[in-house]
Amino acid sequence: MFYVKEALSCHYEVKKSTFTSYLVPFDLFDFYHDKLKKEHPKANHIVFAYRHLNAYQQIEERASDDNEPKGVAGIPTLNVLRGENFINTALFTVRYFGGTKLGTGGMVRAYTQSAKAVTAQVTRFVYETKHPFTFTTPYPLVKRYEHFLDKHTIPYHDRVFESDCVRWHLALSQQQLDLLKQFMQTV
Repeated sequence: MFYVKEALSCHYEVKKSTFTSYLVPFDLFDFYHDKLKKEHPKANHIVFAYRHLNAYQQIEERASDDNEPKGVAGIPTLNVLRGENFINTALFTVRYFGGTKLGTGGMVRAYTQSAKAVTAQVTRFVYETKHPFTFTTPYPLVKRYEHFLDKHTIPYHDRVFESDCVRWHLALSQQQLDLLKQFMQTV
């Protein structure tokens, strides 16, 4: 599965109707939804679809046609996200009507092509499930753990300094977790 770290947009035109698609991290969904409505008050439709993992690591999906005929905009957009294997990602398409009706098949193709155009240009990052991991260390070992974590580019910002130890709260990929457990056996 893949995700994006920053927003990207792309324009597509068919029979004078313009489609501008925006691929954004899911965390920015509400922000972009409001932003696009404000920036494009005269747009005929602002269609969206998203896929994200909930707290139970289940994929949740949603799509909106925004008053386009049912099934011609949101679902084709969602199908692009599915086909490209994106997760924790949202895709918006802003449509301005060009005066020529596209028909249901033409609209499905137009929304699909617009979505594919933006996904083709984005930098993809491989999604890894992160596992929460908490452990404690005595104060004399803190520098060794910091060095190890820095060396393996594992972020460790969530620490609690208690009276007799440091409590670390990390989110690790399986590979990072295995590496840390291996290190802990040698300390």
